[in-house]
Amino acid sequence: MRFDVITLFPELFGPFLACGVTRRAYESRQVDVRLWNLRDFAEGNYRRVDDRPFGGGPGMVMMAEPLLRCLNSIRADRGDRAPVVLFSPIGTKLDHAGVAGWSAGTGILVCGRYEGLDQRFIDRCVDVQISVGDFVLSGGEIAAMALLDAVARLQPGVLNDEGSHQLDSFNPALDGLLDCPHYTRPEVWQGQGVPDVLLSGHHGHIERWRRDQRLEITWRTRPELIEAARAAGSLDRADERLLAALPEKPA
Repeated sequence: MRFDVITLFPELFGPFLACGVTRRAYESRQVDVRLWNLRDFAEGNYRRVDDRPFGGGPGMVMMAEPLLRCLNSIRADRGDRAPVVLFSPIGTKLDHAGVAGWSAGTGILVCGRYEGLDQRFIDRCVDVQISVGDFVLSGGEIAAMALLDAVARLQPGVLNDEGSHQLDSFNPALDGLLDCPHYTRPEVWQGQGVPDVLLSGHHGHIERWRRDQRLEITWRTRPELIEAARAAGSLDRADERLLAALPEKPA
């Protein structure tokens, strides 16, 4: 799979692509990331890629023409019509299902800067807009890295344990619930011990405890995920008994 990234700051991606467990995906080209510096497609001595907005107002707007030249070069290099993705506050919020979809796909990622892109480029060239949350970043590079990282860790052989991502929060293997707490050595740290059930060696009891913890944490912090699991028929009688016995309802 291949992702091309249009950015004004390709150097930001260097450490990201070379560090951590997900670097295996990039080094092996399971996730082939290619960086395109937008200034290489700008004209003039100053390689200008932005200008003042029509109608006035603060900030600058990225110009359509350099973006189009860069996109055309990418399309010529790729030889296909991969979807163009813009990271934007008005986009669909990225979630686990979205990441899973991109983990078997490909795309051209546009990292905006300043006050945004000329709307004419968006109207003509952008296929998908994605948001990573209800907040504003200085540019789309961090959002692009978030998508690439989430996609990379779903690739076979990238994580040390093949089943690790199956136990992540939001994963369908956990019925879309949040993950449970985790503990490691020492058994007692600053006077606080590990829950006894985790030391019991009884796998059935351990799995029930973990399931109960996932249910309770999800109910208290993201109750809409519980309702989604109910609607999908993913909760059994034991799950419902646990939820009914909780002393407090989520705020």
